[in-house]
Amino acid sequence: MPRPGSEAQRGRSRWLPRLDRPALVALILGVLGVGYRLYLVLNTVPVSNSDEATFGLAALHIAQGREHPVFLYGQRYMGMLQSYLAAPLLAVTGPSWPALRLPVLALYALFLWLIHRLTRRIGSPWFATTVVGLLALGSERVIRDQVTTVGGRPEVKVAVLAMLLIVMGLARGTVRHRWWAVGGFGLLAGLALWSDWLIVPYLAVAGLALLWVLRRELLGWAGLLLVLGFGVGIAPMIRDNLVAPPGQDSLSVLGRISGTQGPTPSWGQRLDGGLLEGVPQATGLCPLTGCARWQEWFGLLYPVLLVVGVVLAGFAYRRMTGPGERVVAVVRLALLVGAALTLLAYVRSSLAATEPLGNARYLSVLQLSLPAVLWPLWVAAVACWRGTVGAAGRLVGAAATAALAALTATALVVTVLFATAGAEPGRVQERQSRQLAELVRAAGLREVYGEYWTCNRLVFNTGEQVVCGVLDSDLRPGQNRYSAYWWRLARAARPGYVFEAGGPADLRLRELLGDRADTDLLAEVGGFRVYHPPTPLRPWR
Repeated sequence: MPRPGSEAQRGRSRWLPRLDRPALVALILGVLGVGYRLYLVLNTVPVSNSDEATFGLAALHIAQGREHPVFLYGQRYMGMLQSYLAAPLLAVTGPSWPALRLPVLALYALFLWLIHRLTRRIGSPWFATTVVGLLALGSERVIRDQVTTVGGRPEVKVAVLAMLLIVMGLARGTVRHRWWAVGGFGLLAGLALWSDWLIVPYLAVAGLALLWVLRRELLGWAGLLLVLGFGVGIAPMIRDNLVAPPGQDSLSVLGRISGTQGPTPSWGQRLDGGLLEGVPQATGLCPLTGCARWQEWFGLLYPVLLVVGVVLAGFAYRRMTGPGERVVAVVRLALLVGAALTLLAYVRSSLAATEPLGNARYLSVLQLSLPAVLWPLWVAAVACWRGTVGAAGRLVGAAATAALAALTATALVVTVLFATAGAEPGRVQERQSRQLAELVRAAGLREVYGEYWTCNRLVFNTGEQVVCGVLDSDLRPGQNRYSAYWWRLARAARPGYVFEAGGPADLRLRELLGDRADTDLLAEVGGFRVYHPPTPLRPWR
């Protein structure tokens, strides 16, 4: 007879599965990673900016029922899913940077859980723990992509991992409702494409993996549900593009952005910026200010690991039998090809050479491929320590062990440096931006002109009690993402002006004010000057 309570114990075990030692260590590392980021979120680190404020303002508008944007204001290609996720919180708290960032932090926690599950299936338990440990660390570049609300990347990484887990479940027959799972795959793909076009290479390889698993099933109801799910996910983008003015659809906007301007850097320059700067930055091996030479080694090793990983995946595919086993090699191959295509697309751009530091964020999706990229190093290191290889194998394994140790140590050092000292300048800047908002609001100003990186952050910090119109360095109309603010400024009888002290816009305004410059200066705070002339200066009219 079963013992009393055994049914209840089995019921609890279904909801709270017993963790083995690698999973328990991974859980502890994941909690530490999330806790570290939660501390930074509550302290608004990294520092906020006007791009993030635009997402925050959109979330406020959504919460108030005023707007239902599909794309970021003034940028018709980046989806607003993060704003919709933050809207319920901001409806309760009002304008708050931590509330705006909490949904993105939740996406990071979900990302850790999913990548652990996937890595255990395509690798080994302790390897999955190692991957979680590396992803729990975070330089400023990595943290920015994981906790700030700047669109796209956190949610699309979660979507791809879930799609690949669906592929594995379908191949192994562990998915109970196969057709609905295929529909969910399509829905995730559509949402990801709407959110961020950077994920296209990974969506393509995930789609090919699904095609390999299902083959004939896609000709029936499964294929129909796949298309329907994708259509539902991408519906907001389709609708917006159908009503967009000529030349303002997503493809046209992306074409203009990716178009080459000025002289084209050589392939050597782009590879140098993409591999030696971009890859280490995206992996968390360098501070935001750039990589020292000794930190660039992983960028050189990365393409080698991609090639070796593809070869190992090919051997594994031939050695395994049946789709349930071969799907492991297929998923590894998908992650490797996705990384290669992403890296190739990045180094084709001139920005990889001209602005490698500012644009390394476009490689943050490479985190998806970390399990497949590091797998060759793990295999070689384990074989060496188990003594199952000869002298040459032990030499390779020792080098692989050293590479994994160096990767972990470098990421840990950069993380500690950022957490202990690198975050302080951002805290100072954040305090100054809030002091500026309080001063402008207390002075009774409700309409001001400012520079791009001042305006929307000021508007968000004041909860739209103050609105701001963007001017460039010559005091002409700049990049105004939300046109309603600009038109309100156009009607303002006596707007104020907020510029960085000593900057080009500040110097130009003082030139136009002439002898009245000091008289019209209302206050100076946090490196900004606030002017309130009796008559508006609009030199573009």
